Amino acid sequence: MQLKGVHHVSINVSDAGAAERFYLEVLGLEKLDRPDFGFPGTWLGTPDGEQVHLIQVDNWVAPKGQHFSFRVEDLDGMRSHLQGRGVKVSEPNEIDGVCRQSFFKDPSGNLIEITQPVPARAG
Repeated sequence: MQLKGVHHVSINVSDAGAAERFYLEVLGLEKLDRPDFGFPGTWLGTPDGEQVHLIQVDNWVAPKGQHFSFRVEDLDGMRSHLQGRGVKVSEPNEIDGVCRQSFFKDPSGNLIEITQPVPARAG
């Protein structure tokens, strides 16, 4: 048996409506059908099929340091897009031979990374 990849991440949020708008309008995810679980939330998808499930939790406080990451092809372009929408984004950091990365927070304070893989250096 072998894992195939991450199907979805579930993110707690303090306000499902505000978080949904952010993930749809700022990050460009697509809204997916979600069963009625009896509590507020939404399911969202990326063009590559990964999903983010938002779940409203009363009095939610985002944990320090915990995060998830979206892969991007153009880190600088995505940073400019986010900054143009009023999102505070960290300066890029490069992990040699791995990626360039920046961080920002959603409306509930959840930390999100954007990652642009870089080609490994030869020899």
